[in-house]
Amino acid sequence: MKSSSIKLLGFLLLTGSLLQAQQTPAPKQSEPISITGATLHLGDGTVVENGTVVFENGTITALGQGIATRGRVIDAAGKHVYPGLIAPSRPLGLVEIDAVRQSNDDDEIGSLIPHVRSLIAYNAESKVVESMRPNGVLLGQATPQGGTISGTSSIVQFDAWNWEDAAVRTDDGIHLHWPSAFRRGRWWMGEAAGMQPNKDYSKEVQEILDFVTNARAYGQGANAPVNPAFAAMQGVFSGSQRLYVYADGQREIEDAVASLKGAGMPKLVLVGGYQAYKLTDLLRQHDVPVLVNGPHSLPERDDDDYDLPYKLPKLLTDAGLLVGIQNLDMANFQSRNMAFYAGQVAGMGLDREKALELVSGNTAKILGIDDRYGTLAEGKSATLFISEGDALDMRTNRLTHAFIDGRELSLETHQTELWKRYTGKFAGE
Repeated sequence: MKSSSIKLLGFLLLTGSLLQAQQTPAPKQSEPISITGATLHLGDGTVVENGTVVFENGTITALGQGIATRGRVIDAAGKHVYPGLIAPSRPLGLVEIDAVRQSNDDDEIGSLIPHVRSLIAYNAESKVVESMRPNGVLLGQATPQGGTISGTSSIVQFDAWNWEDAAVRTDDGIHLHWPSAFRRGRWWMGEAAGMQPNKDYSKEVQEILDFVTNARAYGQGANAPVNPAFAAMQGVFSGSQRLYVYADGQREIEDAVASLKGAGMPKLVLVGGYQAYKLTDLLRQHDVPVLVNGPHSLPERDDDDYDLPYKLPKLLTDAGLLVGIQNLDMANFQSRNMAFYAGQVAGMGLDREKALELVSGNTAKILGIDDRYGTLAEGKSATLFISEGDALDMRTNRLTHAFIDGRELSLETHQTELWKRYTGKFAGE
């Protein structure tokens, strides 16, 4: 009875939240816009003081110092302009309330399901997605979860009527969760507590490799019976899609890179990579970028440095790897903290503009959307925001304006409404 009541309450809360849909998506840019007097952080390590950005029809047409203004002028003197930040490897728009199963659409039945497409399940009116924008997170990778091969992700922008409007890059990659060589003892099966060697590791790896081998043979064959799972894998062999491999341990990373590169997959991305700092030569040799876990976490092993999660992105960057940040180990809504993850890494000694690249330019390169997004440059998308202060510092990252493809966004969310409401309540106390 208690369980039924909790489920009913969750359903009612979900229904109530859906009745109050997010703000109407912004209309297309109708006139040129010039932002003047700001400090421009281009997302590629470059900073332009007292700069101007001009954009028209959703595209940046001029950028730098001494640029002539056009159309509407936004005076941003003393403020900072940044490219829109990117949240990869998260089921944003696929999960609304974790405790309400009916609002979760990030997983499907089956273990090897690359043909399951996350994009068609993307909820453009998600309250969680809406809450990203006031912190400058304007794009994300809607990523399926669960199973060994979870499915196919797509890159979306966070102000849309529906999934068709939201799509920036459709079916950008497939997500593979590499088995762990160790796992916690399963007490219900009589196993000892704590981490134990995974006796099935070799078998689980072989299942993946057999699937990959068969999928490749399927693509090279003729007149084969239609197999949707094998057909969905062809992009990772041709290089039109990336294979995102989730692995943390040294052995798992070595096995995954060697096996998958040997199977003819040209574009691998390591996701997680907790012990990737031990394998930087291998990753550099095979040109494997890393989407490292967000640094707001604790060490995983007793003999790790206490600050390893904090400094890991810097270690990998200093080793010459292409590095981005994701928040796989955090709750879905915490993707709004992407800028502050970068700020944490800057606090560990990484140059502040390089830290910004971890959530902007680098991530765009890793996802394959850097031709339009991730940095500020002429000819690129006017997806950017204006902050009153340093965007990597939660004390000063206060947005005044945000744009996606030149469209000016509303920065109001359920959270900002509550903030204003209770600020008024306690203002006089």
